[in-house]
Amino acid sequence: MGMGIQYLLSRMFMLCMSMVFSIDMASSSSSQNLQVQDQLKILNKPAVWSIKSSDGDIIDCINITHQPAFDHPLLRNHTIQVTPSFHPEGVSAQKQGIGSSSSRTNSQLWHLNGRCPKGTIPIRRTRKGDLLRASSIQAFGKKKHRAFPQPRSADPDQISQSGHQHAIAYVEGGKYYGAKATINVWEPKIQQPGEFSLSQIWILGGSFGQDLNSIEAGWQVSPDLYGDNHTRLFTYWTSDAYGDTGCYNLLCSGFVQTNNEIAMGGSIYPVSSYHASQYDISILVWKDPKDGNWWMKFGKDKVVGYWPGLLFSHLSGPASMIEWGGEVVNSESNGQHTSTQMGSGHFPKEGFGRAGYFKDIEVVDASNNLRVPKGIDTFTDQSSCYDVEIGKGAKWGTYFYFGGPGRGPNCP
Repeated sequence: MGMGIQYLLSRMFMLCMSMVFSIDMASSSSSQNLQVQDQLKILNKPAVWSIKSSDGDIIDCINITHQPAFDHPLLRNHTIQVTPSFHPEGVSAQKQGIGSSSSRTNSQLWHLNGRCPKGTIPIRRTRKGDLLRASSIQAFGKKKHRAFPQPRSADPDQISQSGHQHAIAYVEGGKYYGAKATINVWEPKIQQPGEFSLSQIWILGGSFGQDLNSIEAGWQVSPDLYGDNHTRLFTYWTSDAYGDTGCYNLLCSGFVQTNNEIAMGGSIYPVSSYHASQYDISILVWKDPKDGNWWMKFGKDKVVGYWPGLLFSHLSGPASMIEWGGEVVNSESNGQHTSTQMGSGHFPKEGFGRAGYFKDIEVVDASNNLRVPKGIDTFTDQSSCYDVEIGKGAKWGTYFYFGGPGRGPNCP
């Protein structure tokens, strides 16, 4: 009889604990849902018009004065600079050269279904699933720490531990007021969650420590951020080495967009195919010498917007380093290097139509002129996994091929 009562008491205790656990779980889930909904309200501003893209995106046309930039404490009373005061002189004409018969420019996929009216800017709508894929709601839209290449001064062991690997060309030691490149566009394969592959320009100021300032623009494939494997135009900024400040695209306050045609985070279409048609995008970032803002141009004539100079410490003046190239995340699953591809997924030695490239590489000098960079060098974390080969010619200017497949016979 005593054993029976003891058994019943034990069962009742377990049942109560189960109920408490269920209540705690429900409370936690409810709290998370409230946090998600609050964050979605912050990110998704009321739309004047919305466009459904064939890739599943919804592009909201937001009144230009209601964009996320003005949530930033320093920009609450900011007056939009509609156009830059200066454009860099000597912008390269589109050169014809290697493979020019099959190298083409491209656009964004949502354009096939509509355009945003004047007075608005297009913003890719953030959904609940986007936030839930992030490690936390606070981490959504941000890079992890140590997500930057450190070509000359870094300890290679520390770089590989960070999980980020690079194949880049760079210049340092001068005063740079901007950079430009035409970037070959691909759709690299991503092995597993938490990894991405991108090709971009970095505008850097300060040291590779807690005070690093960085402005970045290019294309990326990031299933965690976007929920798919599409190649997308992106920007990024930070003023504290990827700590508390900055984010991708317009997922936090800061970047002021002025263009109603280009959606940050929107799919780029079409992309290059191996030994077939090649597509590229041109990106120019430069500092307005009058207002101190850093402007971005996409293609030949689409000025997208600017990063206000007041967001930065070191980039309130010129940049001290410029980098061009690729970056991937290597999670090293089961001790093996990732098979996430960089660029086309092929090594530079394969050349045009097979390997990814950057061409017409230029920097903006103190006189606001575009010029060929002096003292350009290259860097890669593991050349047996991803590599870079630089060249120079009359038709492509300064250029390089880059990328690789990741895990392979020489990259175990």
